[in-house]
Formats: sequence, C-alpha cells, structure tokens
Amino acid sequence: MKKHYKLLINGVWKKSPKTREIKSPYDPNSVCTVHLAEKNQMERAISSAHQAFQKTKNLSSHERAQVLEQISQEIEQRKEELARSIALWGGKAYKSAEVEVSRAVNTFKIASEEAKRINGEILPLDLSPQTKNRWGFVRRFPIGVIAGITPFNFPLNLVAHKVAPALASGNTVVLRPSTQVSVTSHLLGEIISHTDYPEGGFNVVPSTYEAADILLRDEKVKMVTFTGSPSIGWDLKQKAHKKRVTLELGGNAAAVIEPDANLDFAVPRSVLGGFSYSGQICISIQRIFLHEKIYETFMNRFLKKTRNLKMGDPLDKNTDIGPMINEEAAQKTEEWIKEAGDNGAQIILGGKRDGTLFEPTVLENVKPELKISWLEAFAPVVVVYPYKDYEKALENVNYSIYGLQAGIFTNDLSKAFRAFEVLDVGGVIVNDIPTFRIDHMPYGGVKESGFGREGLKYAIEEMTEIKLMALNLNQTK
Repeated sequence: MKKHYKLLINGVWKKSPKTREIKSPYDPNSVCTVHLAEKNQMERAISSAHQAFQKTKNLSSHERAQVLEQISQEIEQRKEELARSIALWGGKAYKSAEVEVSRAVNTFKIASEEAKRINGEILPLDLSPQTKNRWGFVRRFPIGVIAGITPFNFPLNLVAHKVAPALASGNTVVLRPSTQVSVTSHLLGEIISHTDYPEGGFNVVPSTYEAADILLRDEKVKMVTFTGSPSIGWDLKQKAHKKRVTLELGGNAAAVIEPDANLDFAVPRSVLGGFSYSGQICISIQRIFLHEKIYETFMNRFLKKTRNLKMGDPLDKNTDIGPMINEEAAQKTEEWIKEAGDNGAQIILGGKRDGTLFEPTVLENVKPELKISWLEAFAPVVVVYPYKDYEKALENVNYSIYGLQAGIFTNDLSKAFRAFEVLDVGGVIVNDIPTFRIDHMPYGGVKESGFGREGLKYAIEEMTEIKLMALNLNQTK
C-alpha cells in the first residue's frame, strides 16, 4: 500500500496543506499519511459534484447500471487489497474484513440491478366529472449532490450503502469518510475513477470538522446521509435542516431466546453477534434475554465457545477478534464494566483490557439502568438476563433509548408476530441474531437510532424526487 493518500476532487488526486498520520489500532508502527481537506477544497469538491450532476442526471439506466457492475467487479478483483486495508487501519479481523468486501461486491451488484428498476406509475386523474380524460405520469428524478459521512467500523460496505444508491439514481457524491479508515475510501475512489462515471461525480475528502461543516451549510448539497454517533447525528440534522437527511445512529441490540429455540444454531450465532469486530457494530448483541428453562444450558455452551475465540493481530487469518479502534474506546468500556461491578454485577467472563485489546466479556446481574445495559457499549460486551414471562422480556428489550434491530429465537409464530407488533425497533429478526443484515433489505432504526432507511431500493427512494406530469387529453383533439 501507498504511504500518502491525497484527496479525490473532480477526478484528480490533490494534495492538502493539512495532513494526519494514521496508525494501526493494533500496530502503532504501521503508519500512513492522509491529506485532510481544508474549507476551500471542500467547497471545490461540492462545486465539482454540482457541475457533474448536469451530466449524471442525464445518464441512461443502462449506463448507470454498467458503471455499478464495473465497480462491483473491480472490488472483487482487488478483494485482498481492500480487506487488508480494513484489517490494518480499522483493526477488523481479516476474516471479517473479507466478508465485508464480499458484501460490498454484492451491494454494488444489487445497485446495478436497481438502477434498471427505478420505476414510475400512471395514475387516472378522472376522479371527478371535471377531470375526465386526464392522466398523471409519475417518475423519480435524482436530486443532486449527496454528502456521505461515514464511520470507522465498516469502511467499505457502509460507504457502499451511500455511494451505490446515489450513483444508481444519477446523483453525485461528496464522501467524507472517517479519517482513521479513509484509505479504504481512497481505494474505492481509484476503482470508481476507472469507470465512465463523469469526473466530479464522486469525490473523496476526509477533512477536519470545520471543513465538514460546509457540507451541512452549502445549498448545493441537497442531502446528507450520515452514519455515526447520535450526538453528532442529531446536531448535524439541526445544521442541515433544509436538506434531506438520513441518520443511521447507535444501537443497543437485544436477543430473546425462547425454550423452543434451536440452541445448536442460536449459541454460535450469539457468539458471533456479540463479539465480532470487538462488538463495534451498531447491531452487535449487547443484551441477551434467556428463558430460565434454557438459561444454564445456553450459558455453558455460550461461555465455552466464547473462551475459544482467538484475540490478536487482525492481519492473522486465524484471529477472531482484533483491537478496538483506539485506546480511548477500550478505556471507556473498562470504566462502564467497573461501574457495573461496583453496583453488584458479576463479570463471569473477560473484563480485562490490554491496550486496545479488550477481552470478550459476559456480565450477569446487571441493573437495567446502568450504562452497560441501556446505552450503546460499542464493545465486546454482552449482558445476560434470565426471564420467565415472554411479554416482560419484550418490555425489557424496549428499555433503551435505541431501536435499531432485535432478534427473537422461537418457533411459535404467534410470539414472533407479537414481537413484531410491540418491539420499538426498525427490524425484528426471527430465529437469528439482531446483527443479521443483507444489503437489499430496508435497514434503519427509530428513537435515538435515527430515521430513514438504507438498503438499495429504499435508499434510492430517499435520494430521488417524485415528479408528476398531468396530461389533459381533452386538449389534444
């Protein structure tokens, strides 16, 4: 990999006077330099995207689909390089990074297909005697410059979920990725530059907060799609109040496991959902509600499999769990676990930190009002609660300011539909973990988890404007 990564503005890689050294969360000796956009460079990126929109909005569905198919294919060809960038700068275990790259291949592939399915409709407007022989034609049009602001935890596929639907619908993009993992976005920029998408249609500009603020205030930016923390997200919405805004924010995902669940499936999936990428996933399992009839059996198996997870170098293909993104995040986790322990919680596994490495941790007897239970830990921590009554368990799932996804393990369809009705979340996953996501499904949350939906078809709807043409056939004779 290169040592210096410049800004992509209007199809050209540009230097900036401001740079930042980026170190691997695991190996501080691994360093690269990323150029950070200053205010004038962010303004140029926005202007170039605005000018490029005059071309992209006129691209045929075939042309847009072809570009997206080409991006998908080149991601596949550069899979190893992209996975390595995710593992090195994001600290994600290489085997998980490979999965992320494969998902991005699929995300752009689905976008290629959806580019051909941005349909309209024909409406009869003759609903009163005065409107006889009138018809309406409804069609979706791209809206213009879309600002994508993305986090560290999925530096390729979460970027893809903003870029792919924007390109599929003929919009242009100014991408402001998390600086820590912006190398992956630079690689995606190289890939998109190899296509026929008009220059300026995709710009990569990691930046300071001051420069990023221009994305919220410049009238040429028509939409901001943001994934990140609630505190930043809600502040962003206030600043961008005249723009379209999609917010994908935090989560505190729970799984409810009934006595009829298949534990041979539920246990390993729960280990994956709780500890993959050190729990730094918005829909990582943070709480498990176990029916008391299966509590002991589940916990014995769950703890055994968790103990077998290998921690260490994310570039080692045998590693299951790498570091947290930085030492500050690991220290916060340590503080929250100590608070729980000081208030009567039992740490039955893990709980220790070594720099940025944090052991997979399982807690019992945690008071629901403690931070580690009802807020977002974003860490390899699972809190386990026994229950007798299913309705009470569902009520406890809702005891959080977040509402992204929840998992219900049961073969009783009435209980599955009951969860669907009462859980205050954006998605209820039946017989799997709340961490489940496939890239075409509608994905998003309620409450402090944000609003709007991703998933290619649904994101395209957010990024397009409905326009009506009303036709009076009485005047065509």
